[in-house]
Amino acid sequence: MKNEHAPETPATRFLRSRGVAHSDHLYAYEEHGGTRVSARELNVDEHAVVKTLVMEDEAGKPLIVLMHGDCKVSTKELARQTGRKKIEPCKPEVANRHTGFLVGGTSPFGTKKQMPVYIEKTILDLPLVYINGGRRGYLVGVHPHDILRVLQPKMVEVALKE
Repeated sequence: MKNEHAPETPATRFLRSRGVAHSDHLYAYEEHGGTRVSARELNVDEHAVVKTLVMEDEAGKPLIVLMHGDCKVSTKELARQTGRKKIEPCKPEVANRHTGFLVGGTSPFGTKKQMPVYIEKTILDLPLVYINGGRRGYLVGVHPHDILRVLQPKMVEVALKE
């Protein structure tokens, strides 16, 4: 089903309410396809597709990590840089509860719960990034500096090449 109209999601409402210009990109979502599929479908470099990862620390406190699509997060390095004992990915159902989004459609914008956000520093070097718009098969193109402005993430250097 091709819908030419971008979906209205908590993420798009969040962006609009803060005056963030964004482009809408719908694509055919594939289960477990990840950023490889969205990059291929949108014909963009996977490095410019930003994953929204929901993780938790040793106390079960959630946090969001924004990472290049073609990289993994060093959770050990992330824990070190954020002063925690240990960080690991949340279970999908826990991530869904924290964000209000389904895994595969998780956006850092308009999450149900306020969580600290961390961004891989080199994402800010890109002119434009594609990040989930709050639904599977839907990315928004935004300027990285708008992400800085509206989410006020802390910068980290925790990328591992896939």
